[in-house]
Amino acid sequence: MKLNIVPAKTGWLWVRLGMKTFFQQPLALGGLFFMFMGVVSLLSAIPFLGSALSLALLPAATLGLMTAARQASEGRFPMPAVLASAFAAGKQRMHAMLKLGGLYALGFLLVMGISALFDGGQFASVYLNGEPITRELANDPEFQQALWVGMGLYLPLAILFWHAPALVHWHGVPPVKSLFFSAMACWKNKGALLVYAFGWLGVFMAGGMALSLVMALLGSEQLAGLFVLPSVLLMAAMFFTSTYFTFRDSFVADDPPPT
Repeated sequence: MKLNIVPAKTGWLWVRLGMKTFFQQPLALGGLFFMFMGVVSLLSAIPFLGSALSLALLPAATLGLMTAARQASEGRFPMPAVLASAFAAGKQRMHAMLKLGGLYALGFLLVMGISALFDGGQFASVYLNGEPITRELANDPEFQQALWVGMGLYLPLAILFWHAPALVHWHGVPPVKSLFFSAMACWKNKGALLVYAFGWLGVFMAGGMALSLVMALLGSEQLAGLFVLPSVLLMAAMFFTSTYFTFRDSFVADDPPPT
């Protein structure tokens, strides 16, 4: 397995492949993403340990969605069991994925802890406990500062874990080494990832404009609201589908990864 450096324009290709693959199997990939969100929501509702547990399982769940995208790109129909792919590859890979999940949970909670220093934990409480954001809270300078600090600190965490689950699962890379290889791949292909990020930003903005137009035509906020959440989740499902292609093109394997 070695790093593959791609041109910046590949980032837009990843966006298009994500959307194209999703529409090849929209029911399967959309349903799997809804299952993924449902499991995360249920785990987060568990008192005290729920948020940490859902964070620890996030890398494994992300790997499941990437596996589903890979199967869909090969013309296969992903089944629900694919979400548990990380736990069906032997004890060694399973333990490595759980260790990776623990590192992610610690890193994320550290980010939230640092952000709490700026607003007394209001932003962390909203993010981890799902508390509603009031207008007064959104306009609070301390909350805004904590929001930007949290986003700024989360970016390097996301880079470390972007390719890590796939490296652990498909290539047997140890968890700590997978973080290094993930960060290196993201840095070397930063041009493509920047185009990829702006591409998805454009897709979500276009989707938001389309939803606004639908709401204006319907003339009813309650009726239009029925379309908002499913549409946002479907676009998020397309995004998660595209993450497989960012990994596939960033590394070249000496032997094909196991199915």
